[in-house]
Amino acid sequence: MTDATAGPSGAVTRGSVVRVGAATALSALCGYAVLYLAARDLEPAGFSVFGVFWGAFGLASGAAFGLLQETTREVRSLDRRRADPEGERTHPLRIATGVGLAAAALIALTSPLWSAHVFVEDRLLSVALLSVGLAGFCLHTTLLGALAGVDRWSEYGALMVTDAVLRVTVAAATFAVGWGLGGYLWATVAGSIAWLLMMLASPATRAAARLRAPGGTMTFLRGAGHSIAAAGASAVLVMGFPVLLKATSGGDLGAAGGVVILAVTLTRAPLLVPLTAMQGNLIAHFVDQRSHRLRALIVPAAVVGALGVVGVAAAGMFGPWLLQAAFGAEYVADGVLLAWFTAAAVAIALLTLTGAATVAAALHRGYAAGWLSATVASALLLLLPLDLEVRTVVALLCGPLLGMAVHLVALARVPAAG
Repeated sequence: MTDATAGPSGAVTRGSVVRVGAATALSALCGYAVLYLAARDLEPAGFSVFGVFWGAFGLASGAAFGLLQETTREVRSLDRRRADPEGERTHPLRIATGVGLAAAALIALTSPLWSAHVFVEDRLLSVALLSVGLAGFCLHTTLLGALAGVDRWSEYGALMVTDAVLRVTVAAATFAVGWGLGGYLWATVAGSIAWLLMMLASPATRAAARLRAPGGTMTFLRGAGHSIAAAGASAVLVMGFPVLLKATSGGDLGAAGGVVILAVTLTRAPLLVPLTAMQGNLIAHFVDQRSHRLRALIVPAAVVGALGVVGVAAAGMFGPWLLQAAFGAEYVADGVLLAWFTAAAVAIALLTLTGAATVAAALHRGYAAGWLSATVASALLLLLPLDLEVRTVVALLCGPLLGMAVHLVALARVPAAG
């Protein structure tokens, strides 16, 4: 399966969801382990510094998920291949290499303008790791997209797990030897070489990496550009939220900020980590169900809503105890606050679903407009003269509702594909 004529094996199956779900669960556990080790090793003020870098890399790598989305959609588009079997082709992984190098250079060259406002400690190391890590992650996400496009879900899951295991390995070594903040910065980006390890170990992964997508380079870049812009906006709310919170707070977040960042991260991870990891499954599902796009949203949205109700109740009842028992007596948060944070996570999860459906329908402008609307609204709401905890809840709950409405309007306006 090494050329554009080798298409996917069919609709997304329950087995593929199970395989990716298992990989997601293991990846989530590894992510929790990194946060746990950092929170136990660093006091809340130190954890807030780490949390901002974790969020900065999440923001940058989240934007790179636009490459996954566009690669999955293009490789999955069987009708276009059949309609023009001899048409122009492009190589997604080669494009990703250029995009990654350009992004790394942009971060490094512009860092004197913004790094002092974002990174309180280890500034040069932070910028260097952010640049190199993002370049590697562009290849990582594009390879995930190629694997999703041809139903290579076992390799897709293995790539996810390799990323997560590399991170937690470096974090555990840091904790054991007392490396401190610098070690956790390295742990954050350690998974950026997972794509290379998978290429060396897996013939199927190498075959997927050689796949070519329909259309020319500029066509792919235009679609990817919209997806990257929207994915970047989504990353601000999902992984890059600590950066946004710091930027709108006008100073050091301190210990209170460390508690809020940890609480937001923990309450949203059970929903958003699986959804982010399963972007390939979701987009492939919505492409396959393009004849009834809105109806295809019902079951995934119902599952997210049901899990969200359980999560809100659990966060309210057990969250305060669990936070202190797991991370230390310094991490204090009210059960009501944790329940609201979880409700906000449900809103972002539903926005992620509508976004996947929109990009699968090739509605790139609607997709980008939805996420950008949500991000701008949340940023403005964070400027309200309210307590840190209250404005965090308001911003993370209300912004996504606006973005969801934009996505649904875009989907409703375009006739379903036959």
